[in-house]
Amino acid sequence: MKSIEASIENNVATLKLNRPEVFNSFNREMALLLQKELDAAESNSQVRAIVITGNGKAFCAGQDLKEVTTPELNPGFKKILDEHYNPIIARIRSIEKPIIAAVNGVAAGAGANIALACDVVIASEYASFIQAFSKIGLIPDSGGTFFLPRLIGFQKASALMMLGDKVSASDAEKLGMVYKVISSEEFENEFQKIAATLSKMPTKALGMTKRLLNQSMVSNLDEQLDLEGKLQIEAAQSDDYAEGVTAFVEKRTPNFKGK
Repeated sequence: MKSIEASIENNVATLKLNRPEVFNSFNREMALLLQKELDAAESNSQVRAIVITGNGKAFCAGQDLKEVTTPELNPGFKKILDEHYNPIIARIRSIEKPIIAAVNGVAAGAGANIALACDVVIASEYASFIQAFSKIGLIPDSGGTFFLPRLIGFQKASALMMLGDKVSASDAEKLGMVYKVISSEEFENEFQKIAATLSKMPTKALGMTKRLLNQSMVSNLDEQLDLEGKLQIEAAQSDDYAEGVTAFVEKRTPNFKGK
């Protein structure tokens, strides 16, 4: 049984974390395989949106502690960060296609922060988010200290990281951690619908938008305006822009090709 189930349908790549017996916690095999599947989705021109979700009751419980407490299995924290989590976060932010985290259950530790690094975060009503690191004497990793304060503010992020409180799906939506909470009955249909919508949109423009959002984390206003100008000129030369304008004039739905 593969630790990542990957499928492609209607221009959407769905990557399911598949270690449900341990709440989809990461071991080395799963971390490396997720990177491989993200690379495959990025290089496949037919893929125009990516979904990351979990099989079973959990989205991802973070690091498999059995791996790090078993001497013959333990890669060591340097390797875990340098070769597992940091490359996953870097790929999520650098792939110029929309990536949706469909959080079906608990998202703890690195699992929570991988979800928060995605472009659109959808949560089941039974989902929850936990910065669990302080419970075992560790610090937040996987980009948590970068993304969470920017999503919900410094004070809330600081408290959640230090106290390790569980945040319900509804509270996560109120805080701005997630885009939308969906009932468990409608969850899969809804995230598939959102992925389908994104897969039919102008992929190049969405990728440039993602690049601008990444840069906005570190740019001043003048730098951001300059980059917006450069990328807008590039977007205006795309086939999708020509199609979008033509469809607007002709009063029809545009047929974007992602080019």
